[in-house]
Amino acid sequence: MHFDLFFELPMPPALARSEPQAVADWLDEIALADRLGFHCAWLVEHHFMRGYSHAAKPEILLAAAAMKSEKIRLGLGVIPAPFHHPVHVAERVATLDLVSGGRLEVGLGRGFSPLEHAVFDTAMADSTAATEETLRVLRESFARRPVCYRDAELDLVPQPLQQPHPPLWSAAITPSRFDWAAQQGLGVLAGPFKPWFMTRGDIARYREHWAHAAPPRIGMTLGIVCLPDGKRARALATPAFEWFYKELFRVTLPVLEKLYPGYEHYRELGRFRHLMSLGVNMGLLQTFGMAVAGTPQECIDALAGYREAGLTHCLLAIGAGALPPEVTRESMQCIAEEVMPHFLPAPASGGEGAPVSRSGKP
Repeated sequence: MHFDLFFELPMPPALARSEPQAVADWLDEIALADRLGFHCAWLVEHHFMRGYSHAAKPEILLAAAAMKSEKIRLGLGVIPAPFHHPVHVAERVATLDLVSGGRLEVGLGRGFSPLEHAVFDTAMADSTAATEETLRVLRESFARRPVCYRDAELDLVPQPLQQPHPPLWSAAITPSRFDWAAQQGLGVLAGPFKPWFMTRGDIARYREHWAHAAPPRIGMTLGIVCLPDGKRARALATPAFEWFYKELFRVTLPVLEKLYPGYEHYRELGRFRHLMSLGVNMGLLQTFGMAVAGTPQECIDALAGYREAGLTHCLLAIGAGALPPEVTRESMQCIAEEVMPHFLPAPASGGEGAPVSRSGKP
């Protein structure tokens, strides 16, 4: 099981930091993660979500991170495809793969915010078709031949460094998206939106639908705080995770309260939301398998269950981005030294053939 990192670039009031400082702290964490041996750093794309996420242009931030690191892979997690022209997506992906020296991972998603869809003039009912079109254009561009788009034959440049191409992933919340990702041969990325027992069932469906030569790739975001003193870890994790999940439910509330076309399956999250509305607390988050806090051994025991269920990439949201930077780095160090050695790495990533850069580096 790979140990990845997951970032939203939040601005929690308790940290009282500026946007420039938040970016600087994040870049320092990427550099540290690179030295510690974490596998990949994933960054979201969100718009108009002040406080919760200030990562509106992840490709620019990841390009900066590429300059601060050497080995860690860098993940777009995920590109909300309906908000972007497919050709622009292909060009940006190729460029970022070049800039990073062939270290890019590419996630695609439909977007979940009605406001984002409205501002970018996209219909939520058309989000699946838009995502599939972006995937088609990406795959045609990777084939290094002209891309057909609106009756034009386009010679897209540049080309990505990795061969055959950067690994492709799909965000998945509803069971149908897990099925679709498996059928398409995409890795799957499960977010922090619902309890583990629900995600575990989705993972089982995904594995059942997988019929490709390469092994399936299954990633899931998990909040974690790991420190030598378990009591201290839980004390620090409690306000951080409770703030994050309150913000998460705030920004997802519009799509949960009204069942938009194409998002009807979100009703299953609506049932969970009613339970969480009684009060977000650390005990409930741990019971639902949505957060882990404790000593290295306690974290090892908890993470083993996710690996046994088929998880190949654990996207760790350390303190959900709501801890002081020095505590985040302390927890990263603890995980790298005390937890990661207990989990053997999975085979090299690559849902449609393991990628190799033209320089010969994996």
